[in-house]
Amino acid sequence: MAQSRSFRALWALEESGLDYEYVAIKLFGDPADSDSAQNVEYLALNLQGKVPTLVHQDLVLTESVAILNYIGRQAPDSELLPRIDTASYAHHDELVCFILAELEQPLWSSGKHRFALPPEQRIPQMLETAKFEFAKAVSTLDKLLGDDFSTIDDFSIGKNFSITDLLLAHTFNWAIRFEFDVPEKYVELRDRHYQRPAAVRAMAVIE
Repeated sequence: MAQSRSFRALWALEESGLDYEYVAIKLFGDPADSDSAQNVEYLALNLQGKVPTLVHQDLVLTESVAILNYIGRQAPDSELLPRIDTASYAHHDELVCFILAELEQPLWSSGKHRFALPPEQRIPQMLETAKFEFAKAVSTLDKLLGDDFSTIDDFSIGKNFSITDLLLAHTFNWAIRFEFDVPEKYVELRDRHYQRPAAVRAMAVIE
C-alpha cells in the first residue's frame, strides 16, 4: 500500500532484481472487496489486516524487516545484506534494531494519534512527546553512524547500499512527510537514496 512499510519491500525487490507480483491492498476497504485488508482471504495471510505481506511458495511473512532479510538472502549479489566481517554485521543488526525501535517508533506513534487510531483513542498531547523522542533518536543516530559519516558519499554499513540505507531513507521520508524536524544532512540522505533507479521504479509502481 503506497508509502506504508510495504514500500520498503517493494524497493528491496527492485534492488534485488527478483521477479515479483505487486498486489495493492486497501487498509480501510470494504471487507467484501477482494483488495481489502479486512477481506477474509487477506486476513488468512495477515491476521492483523496490515501491510506488507510477502507470499513465496508456502512461505508467508508479515513483518517488513523479515521480508527485507528474506529478499536479501534470495538475491545475495544485490548486497542488501552486506558482505562484511562479523563485528561489522553486528553493527548492521544494531542499526536495524535502532531504526525500528527508536527512530521509527515516535513517527508511528504520531501517525496513530493523528489518523490511524479511532478518534476516541487519540491523545493529541502525545504529539509533542513524539517530536521530543524523535529528536533524541536522531542525536543517537549521529553517534551510531560516526563523525566521519557523509550523507552525500557514504553508506551506513560497508561500501554499498544495503537494508540499513533503505530503512534510513524510508524512515526519514516518513519524518519529512509528517513534518518533523529533520536535519538537512538526513534530508540529503533521503533525497540521494530515493534517486536510485530501483527507488524510482518502485515509486512508479505505487503512483
